[in-house]
Amino acid sequence: MNDFRFEQLDIWKQAMELSIKLFDIADLADGKKLYKFAEQLRAAGMSITNNIAEGSGSFSDKDFANFLNISRRSLFECANILHIFERRMLINQETRLNLFEEMIILSKKITNFRKTLI
Repeated sequence: MNDFRFEQLDIWKQAMELSIKLFDIADLADGKKLYKFAEQLRAAGMSITNNIAEGSGSFSDKDFANFLNISRRSLFECANILHIFERRMLINQETRLNLFEEMIILSKKITNFRKTLI
């Protein structure tokens, strides 16, 4: 196989799907000229996948676990941004709640996977 380790991880695959959805919302923010907010959401969304990928290249499980912690924290940052976007009426409550459902599941999966490493 020529895949990177992270490409085999379900948490990375799910985080990638979530990131695409967050990018779509960031594009909406760009359309409202909320460029800094859009960029913050993109950066936090990419941090979720980037830290899973980067951590998978670690030489120790402890190091990988630290990257997973950062990934999970970035997910929480995205949740906060989505609250702001809802209050600013960029997204509706249903959109936020649907994303939160995915985010909570992903957060639990990252946590459970992290527990297998430490």
